[in-house]
Amino acid sequence: MTSDKVLNRDLFDLTGKIAVVTGAAGIQGTRVTRGLAGFGASIACVDIIGQKAKELAEDIRNEYGVQTIGIECDVSSPVAVSSMIETVRDQLGGIDILHNNAAGKTENLEDFFASPEDFKFSAWREIMAINLDGMFLVAQAAGKVMIEQGRGGSIIQTSSTYGILGPDPRIYEGSEYLGHQINTPPAYAASKAGIVGLSKYLATYWAPYGIRVNTLVPGGVESGQNKIFQSNYGNRTPLGRMAHRDEMVGAVIFLASGASSYMTGQEIVVDGGWSAW
Repeated sequence: MTSDKVLNRDLFDLTGKIAVVTGAAGIQGTRVTRGLAGFGASIACVDIIGQKAKELAEDIRNEYGVQTIGIECDVSSPVAVSSMIETVRDQLGGIDILHNNAAGKTENLEDFFASPEDFKFSAWREIMAINLDGMFLVAQAAGKVMIEQGRGGSIIQTSSTYGILGPDPRIYEGSEYLGHQINTPPAYAASKAGIVGLSKYLATYWAPYGIRVNTLVPGGVESGQNKIFQSNYGNRTPLGRMAHRDEMVGAVIFLASGASSYMTGQEIVVDGGWSAW
């Protein structure tokens, strides 16, 4: 990077870039897609709920005037992922940015929030299939496209505080999510830790192609937890609260843009200081 570009706001410009966001219709995805579009990127909104992905794409196109498409995709299916990537190439022309963000819970929330000693293996596999298998499948397919294009790229993979730290059981006393007693599921933690390792592996393996791979590590985001949990979480966090859904967007823009051109294989932790204690 030449010295005249230091502190140049153009480093964050994504005009002409094509971004794929999985889990686009989720809590963070709806904000990140708009953030990327606001800095000029064309957006492929990818979600397992196709109608929501298409509606989001239309909203973004109307709000920001960038080219967008909505695609239904089960990221745990190699066939579906391959089809999704081909659709992006055909309709948008390639891939420069991947925000690998899709994650899931079991259909039965009681299975999802079961204790480690009672956690069903079928629930473990259901979570791993989306959170880790899907992360690999999408990164693999997008990385191959980036290599073929020969212009590098940026991959940002979403982990979690519990991908780098163990849970604090004290915050779950009296805590609920959508009416269910909650904890941190072992499969969730293991899958999110796996994402950190996968990102480091891909970062070193694809560095010769100019492809950077980094990990976003969000703290807890307000999303339906009861007030007891929000209070417990805030008391455990230096900034005294949970994250708002918009507070991950800046980190993604940084990692997607030229502002982070010398950064790969790293974790950006956005957790209100949780991991500092």
